[in-house]
Amino acid sequence: MTNTPSKDHRISDKEALRIAEQTDVSPQQAKDLAKEHGKAKGEQEARKTKDEG
Repeated sequence: MTNTPSKDHRISDKEALRIAEQTDVSPQQAKDLAKEHGKAKGEQEARKTKDEG
């Protein structure tokens, strides 16, 4: 068997709060973005929201 990367993109409450404090998204929005785009890309999307706002 080969190891495949996990598709679990959930982030912790603490990490969601950190992203929310650095951007203009709520902790729940940060979690949703990470779930939809992956952890790193979700954080980039949150920063885009801050730049657009």
